[in-house]
Amino acid sequence: MLPILPMTTVYIVMILIIFLAAAIRILREYERGVIFTLGRFTGVKGPGLIILIPFIQRMERVDLRIIVLDVPEQDVISHDNVSVNVNAVVYFRVVDPEKAIIQVENFYAATSQLAQTTLRSVLGRHELDEMLAEREQLNYDIQEILDKQTDTWGIKISNVEIKHVDLNESMVRAIAKQAEAERERRAKVINAKGELEASKNLVEAAKILSDNPHGIQLRYLQTLSDISNDKTNTVVFPFPSDFQQFMKGIVKE
Repeated sequence: MLPILPMTTVYIVMILIIFLAAAIRILREYERGVIFTLGRFTGVKGPGLIILIPFIQRMERVDLRIIVLDVPEQDVISHDNVSVNVNAVVYFRVVDPEKAIIQVENFYAATSQLAQTTLRSVLGRHELDEMLAEREQLNYDIQEILDKQTDTWGIKISNVEIKHVDLNESMVRAIAKQAEAERERRAKVINAKGELEASKNLVEAAKILSDNPHGIQLRYLQTLSDISNDKTNTVVFPFPSDFQQFMKGIVKE
């Protein structure tokens, strides 16, 4: 029969268990503990086994892994007064646990709010075409501004990506009309350049033929050959202008 322990011993064992439970902390490899002793910062510990003095020391856990922050959809007015809905994603991590706990109350919420305001501010300085075509540069600009402002919080912004730039239906139709007009303009320009090049070639060919009468005769014979190969009941015989002048001379005589 096991001996019955005195109540005092039981109380001491229970107090010891409670003390150890309150004193022992285990931090993972990607975690750090910010230690406060009587409210004063006394250091950063971890990873591994951490022993605290109960009721005197307190610890705040900080995750050092990259955090994915989804920036909610923002209503942005572009520089050319176009209303668009934009959302983004921000990748950041804590590089200084002391600053992340002491300098800001909630670094996650603070980074989220700062990302939203910065997104609206940066995109509002650009036109819609730039938002659609220069997204990589805009990502870099937003990241640079966020990284500079969160540096005092011990936070490093790793990357910023604009996910979607959504337009209303009227703006989509307007952009489609603009693209169609641009295609028609390019087609007209290409057609005009082709006609200009063709006219230059015709002028050059005419000069060559006018300088060589035999060339005109050869061209006349080639035209007759082309007409003879055409299957039609009507045949038109072209004749050179000098032959017409010759016939006029005969009539006058």
